[in-house]
Amino acid sequence: MATRRKSIKPVPVDFSTVRRLALALPEVTEGVCYGTPAFRVKNRLFARLREDGETIVLSADPDARDAFIRAKPDTFFVTEHYVGYEWVLVRLPTVSEPELRDLLLFAWRRKAPSKEAARHGVHSKK
Repeated sequence: MATRRKSIKPVPVDFSTVRRLALALPEVTEGVCYGTPAFRVKNRLFARLREDGETIVLSADPDARDAFIRAKPDTFFVTEHYVGYEWVLVRLPTVSEPELRDLLLFAWRRKAPSKEAARHGVHSKK
């Protein structure tokens, strides 16, 4: 008899997940940016919650940002405001926790000073 595999849906993430994962990264502090919670490494902003409460803004170089958007346009996007800047918007209800962890690390690496990243065994991708 053939058995049917149940697909397990990933648990949606919310800002509490973002906070937990971001603060687990080395030298991260939480503050405020544009009136919303934000995360910095050595005073360099790498992530913040957008005003809608369901989207985060992450540091990303233009090539990576474009690749993210092409691969998952329901998850990644930019508004006109962000077109000329190295940031990408991420819809939290559409990402898994492991994916979010990788995205936060990617953004953290972009902003962490090279010496800081190396001190924690993480190579900077600037």
